Amino acid sequence: MRILVVEDEKDMNRLIVKTLQKVGYSVDGCFDGEEAQLHLLGAEYDAMVLDVMMPKKDGYTLVEELRGKGVDIPILFLTAKDSVADRVKGLDLGADDYLIKPFDFDELLARIRAMTRKHVGKRSNQFTAGDLTLDTERRIVTRGGKEIPILPKEFSILEYLIRNKDVVVSREQIENRIWNYEYSGNSNNVDVYMSKLRKKIDDGFETKLIHTIRGVGWVLREDAQNKTDGGS
Repeated sequence: MRILVVEDEKDMNRLIVKTLQKVGYSVDGCFDGEEAQLHLLGAEYDAMVLDVMMPKKDGYTLVEELRGKGVDIPILFLTAKDSVADRVKGLDLGADDYLIKPFDFDELLARIRAMTRKHVGKRSNQFTAGDLTLDTERRIVTRGGKEIPILPKEFSILEYLIRNKDVVVSREQIENRIWNYEYSGNSNNVDVYMSKLRKKIDDGFETKLIHTIRGVGWVLREDAQNKTDGGS
């Protein structure tokens, strides 16, 4: 998952970014509402952690504008403003959740998980496809009841695939969703990761779950029968 952190306090911004990266998220950080708008124009995000009081454009204004344009990215407000009226205002403008500073980082992570679950209509931290299970809280992948060792970037790619089960995703979509703006590699890296991931997930199993669609991308699906499939 790719998350945008918008916080004008630079030390806090860096701390949040590092915390999210440590648990496997791809993260971009910026320091005001106008900069956040530029990030949102250039990339797709699964969630945004947003400070309320910022220069140039505050969090309330940014959320109101985004919701007015139909942008439905899950948004968690971070703020020192702890009055009920402030919380109500933020939620009424379209924020999904509200966390008051100072906060515990474990709670921040839990609220992000809960917020993104709601966004895809799930109540659990677990995603399944056939006998494959991915647990986003414990960062564990199992297939047929056996745990599969998996690297953080592989986990992020698999999470993106399983959240979009039965939907073909392109190389560009994976790159855009999994790597942040600091990424300076090339598209071949996606192919390398996908090759390694398919071996870990499908080798030794009769039913293949990750499929290449030639000239398009990849799809994770339980039904292996598809004439456009370019291989297992």
